[in-house]
Amino acid sequence: MMGRYLPGISVLRGYQRSWLRGDLLAGVTVAAYMVPQVMAYAEVAGLPAIAGLWAAVAPLVAYAILGSSRQLSVGPESSTALITATAVGVLVGGDQQNYAGAAAALALAVGAICLICWLARLGFLANLLSHPVLIGYMTGIAGLMIVSQLGKVSGIAVEGDSVLSELRSFVTHLGEAHLPTVLVAAGTFVLLVALQRLLPRWPGPLIAMVLAAVAVAVLDVDQMGVKTIGPVPRGLPAAAIPDFSTIDLGTLLPAALGVTIVAYTDNVVTGRAFAARRREVIDARQEFLALGAANLGAGLFSGFPVSSSGSRTVIGDAVGSRTQLYSLVTAAIVLLTMLFLGPALATFPLAALGALVVFAALRLIDFAELRRIARFRRSELLLALATAAAVLIFDVLYGIAVAVALSILDLLRRIARPHDGILGYVPGLAGMHDIDDYATGRQVPGLLVYRYDAPLFFANAEDFKHRALASVDAADPPVEWFLLNAEANTEVDLTAVDALEEVRRTLAGRGIVFALARVKFELREILASAGFIDRIGEDKVFMTLPTAVEAYQQWYAARHGSETPTEEP
Repeated sequence: MMGRYLPGISVLRGYQRSWLRGDLLAGVTVAAYMVPQVMAYAEVAGLPAIAGLWAAVAPLVAYAILGSSRQLSVGPESSTALITATAVGVLVGGDQQNYAGAAAALALAVGAICLICWLARLGFLANLLSHPVLIGYMTGIAGLMIVSQLGKVSGIAVEGDSVLSELRSFVTHLGEAHLPTVLVAAGTFVLLVALQRLLPRWPGPLIAMVLAAVAVAVLDVDQMGVKTIGPVPRGLPAAAIPDFSTIDLGTLLPAALGVTIVAYTDNVVTGRAFAARRREVIDARQEFLALGAANLGAGLFSGFPVSSSGSRTVIGDAVGSRTQLYSLVTAAIVLLTMLFLGPALATFPLAALGALVVFAALRLIDFAELRRIARFRRSELLLALATAAAVLIFDVLYGIAVAVALSILDLLRRIARPHDGILGYVPGLAGMHDIDDYATGRQVPGLLVYRYDAPLFFANAEDFKHRALASVDAADPPVEWFLLNAEANTEVDLTAVDALEEVRRTLAGRGIVFALARVKFELREILASAGFIDRIGEDKVFMTLPTAVEAYQQWYAARHGSETPTEEP
């Protein structure tokens, strides 16, 4: 029971001393990276920077106990921060006093939805978005993150309620850029890039932020108009449930559902990627429980929705993390930071935080993966780019809906017109094969063995009917038996059964026998209940292709008084 519901505790009970050094080093390194990063993400979410730290500790502890991944670092991250900014802005309208409470309420709603999904065993949602769609979605998120920071890194008062309007505002006011702010942002960004390339295992974000804070103190750039975080409250906020009476649940719940889909998918995809390297297994259902507890913890402590961070997970894994203990070490250091380092955090310049967000956003754009998708299939690249454009044009929440819709449409497109083939024998190869794949492939004269490589349902029933009859029309010599190899037709609906019946009836009008081979038990039951088996006859349903070919040969001999023109090689 502990291994199933408390996997983190189960791992720690069997902890090996050899893991300790890697976990401690990873915990310290990830904490050093995490502190400035989550403060920047809080700014992205429209909250005070300290809210990023408030939203970090409880989720780290909750996931370390309940999560099925040993590597994932859970807490504030880019996607959920952007969705929070969009959703909470709609929830509160112009009432900024309720902004923090609405963000915490959103986190609680996400946690509740995750727990409901866990109880309902909806782990299949992990496969809701295809890989090209996920790559495109993250590209769009990166674009939104960069646009959201244009004001912070330039000192320009950027206005607008969409990406295009914000870009237009930024471009038309370039002459108002604040030079000291631009220099701080540019210097921070250059330093982040240099540290990433030259010293990839060092806590680059922390080093850059500390140096930016030193520059503020030594050069008095704050006196030149460079804005800083300002006073930071010490300690943790008291655990409290936000006031839901002022929040429109009709707006809150769809936003929370969108966050849940993105956060959960990100958790499982990232977790599986790292688990595969060590031959570990991610429990998709358990991830709902862990993510739900993490978001409940964030909401109770005045935070905002959280998910896994790919960048922090990569750092922990590279430094040597072995178990969930490294997340507990990270949580302890973040907690100490909140208790004692508030005055130091107050000197962090907002321009440097903006540069950190831009740096993180650019790393979300996987150019290598986009090139790989382009080489694989142009249609999948278009799918990725369309998803990115949808996120940029329609914003995050509607972008999620478009991404899901594109994934479903892409699936329907593939199934609606799948590959099909006419099977025959190939000298030197056992069994039957698609004759288009082999120059020496040949059919049994008079027997057309047809395979349609997809489940049959309303979306492809008409296509199946057209292509099956077209294959009969193109056959030479004329067809006497049409044998449907149904090994790929694992599912049918009533529309598909009607299409099968229309094909059978059309062929019967031409004097052609309709038969089935390799019919799975479940499919046979469905066809029998629809009366289709009775119409073609039990003797025309075969378990294997060889028995079907043998039956055709016997039928041919009885009908024509001679043996079949060709025998199986």
